[in-house]
Amino acid sequence: MTALEQLQTDFQNFLLTLGDSMDEHVVGTTKFGTQERLAVYADAYRLRLLEALEDNYPALHTLLGDEEFDRLGRRYIDAHPSSHPSIRWFGHKMHELLREETPYRSQPVLSEMALFEWTLRGAFDAADESVCAIDDITGVTPQAWPKMRLQFHPSVTRLNLVWNVPALWKKIDQDKAPDKPKAEEYPASWVIWRQELQQFYRSVATDEGWALDAMIDGQNFGDICGGLCEWIDEQNVAVRAAGFLKQWINDGMVTSINV
Repeated sequence: MTALEQLQTDFQNFLLTLGDSMDEHVVGTTKFGTQERLAVYADAYRLRLLEALEDNYPALHTLLGDEEFDRLGRRYIDAHPSSHPSIRWFGHKMHELLREETPYRSQPVLSEMALFEWTLRGAFDAADESVCAIDDITGVTPQAWPKMRLQFHPSVTRLNLVWNVPALWKKIDQDKAPDKPKAEEYPASWVIWRQELQQFYRSVATDEGWALDAMIDGQNFGDICGGLCEWIDEQNVAVRAAGFLKQWINDGMVTSINV
């Protein structure tokens, strides 16, 4: 390792751990000691990471308030140092920390909000692909429908949420005071995706959520119809399943139809 590489490594270790790896490389002055000079860099680094967390989690920030979010952010920085070349991806384990560690795990709405916000950001940054139009499915012969599989846009993500997180997020995004967090008796199914440069999200019925999960996992239309019989009588299941496909295509979620 060259002297420059060693210096770079020591400086990185200092920023990440606040250890003494840089002490021998920095000379203090009568006005500013070694630790004071190093603190400038350490503080600037952490402040930039805190800014990134604020950008990624504005609604979570609102729910917690400035002081508590700052404490959470510094705790996250210590627990999960930045490891990606792009600061955009800093914070991807926030929902796990909130779900698993005290005192946050006693407020599960926080973890769900972090997951929802990160998924919205991920939808915006997902790779772009052209999507199908409804005319693309009209050419599929009736005999081919049972084996038909769909490919979905990279932005499409399914979530099951117990708390009224989307409603809270919407109020905060509109600069309105959020309602009180409320837990539902059963998890609600949601889907998040992007059309061009606009993110979308909507709630879906339990059977549609199951069907979307199954299609994303590679099951075919025949498999979907069989599984939907848990909720729908056999005579109506094909119409219900076809309605889902039409909705997904019209929503811009589907990138290819394979028969």
